[in-house]
Amino acid sequence: MPLTPLDIHNKEFSKGFRGYDEDEVNEFLDQLIKDYELIIREKKDLEDKLASLNERLGHFSTIEETLNKSIVVAQEAAEEVKGNAQKEAKLIIREAEKNADRIVNEALSKARKIALEIEELKKQSKVFRTRFKMLIEAQLDLIDNGDWDQLMEFDVDATNLDLEEETNKA
Repeated sequence: MPLTPLDIHNKEFSKGFRGYDEDEVNEFLDQLIKDYELIIREKKDLEDKLASLNERLGHFSTIEETLNKSIVVAQEAAEEVKGNAQKEAKLIIREAEKNADRIVNEALSKARKIALEIEELKKQSKVFRTRFKMLIEAQLDLIDNGDWDQLMEFDVDATNLDLEEETNKA
């Protein structure tokens, strides 16, 4: 067990013949006590400082560990978000492609329907043109007919018509 300043102070030496000078020894012991007390205080301060530094080191180690865990969690979360975003992007693209295919198919269907309607209108137009031409030709035949000339030659006496009207009234 190490000596304490009190042990040094209380130390008694046996006296011998022609021994050391007692005052010198006491003076040296007093100086030794002061130095020893100073060293013990410094040691205690250093131990306290070491304990404090170890405590801070532990605190910082805990913070470092927490930060490392946080970084790992953040990286995992980022990877998960990235993965989810890629999945969502693929779904959006797939949905857009389906919609595009549907729109193209609808457009093609409408285009076919319109083409069929155009063909039907062309046929109806030909039929109408033919019928209209026949009607006009028939009307021209009627105009060119000699009956018109006979009608122009037909003479009606208006005086006879007046008498006939009076007779019919009576």
